[in-house]
Amino acid sequence: MTPRPLAPALAGRRALVTGASRGIGAAVVRALTEAGALVAATARSADRLAAVIDPLGAGHVAIPADLTTESGTRALIHAVEAWAGGAPDIIVNNAGAFAHGKVAEQDPAGFAQALRINLEAPFRVVHAFVPAMVARKSGDIVTVGSVADRQAFAGNAAYSASKFGLRAVHEVLRVETRGTGVRAILVSPSAVDTDIWAPVESQLGKNFPPRDAMLSAADVARAICFALSQPAQVTIDELRLTRS
Repeated sequence: MTPRPLAPALAGRRALVTGASRGIGAAVVRALTEAGALVAATARSADRLAAVIDPLGAGHVAIPADLTTESGTRALIHAVEAWAGGAPDIIVNNAGAFAHGKVAEQDPAGFAQALRINLEAPFRVVHAFVPAMVARKSGDIVTVGSVADRQAFAGNAAYSASKFGLRAVHEVLRVETRGTGVRAILVSPSAVDTDIWAPVESQLGKNFPPRDAMLSAADVARAICFALSQPAQVTIDELRLTRS
């Protein structure tokens, strides 16, 4: 008797991916889709989102939103609830920005903006959906961290502050959701070859690592899908990724 083919690992699950228009976020959208999930992708650029989502076919949705604003976050939450019939099964909090500058030189407004994008925005998304996930006793919340959520680098005052804070939110969430059926997963890669570096590449000069020595966005996406594909009783609390 010919065995029945296995269903894709994430078949039928509905996932929200933030910062989905490029880089790691776009790679995660594609990987989740290949694993059978339906995806709601959000970012500020409608055109870039459309380029990622349109080729994927029916069931997937692009939701342009600015998560640094309360109105943008509310609009996203309402759209996702309508699409998913409540909280999504998976949240991948990936949206972020890299602000570079020494403490003495960092623009305070730029510092605050980095915290809004990298820390406050993912908190708002989790705050909106985690109660419904806990109530139904299922859901996965993936936080995309960074090597900079544990290690300090010169010029990373804003970025490290936000990523250290985001790791703390993950750790608290992990404790608060233990035993509820909700899994909190942190995936923290070292340098990834994406265009997040473009604004600061010339500033870093000799300190800028070679692109071919970085992880790829697809590497990170595969790690996220690996964590999500584990049996429900298994939580991968944290994955730290480096280039071999």
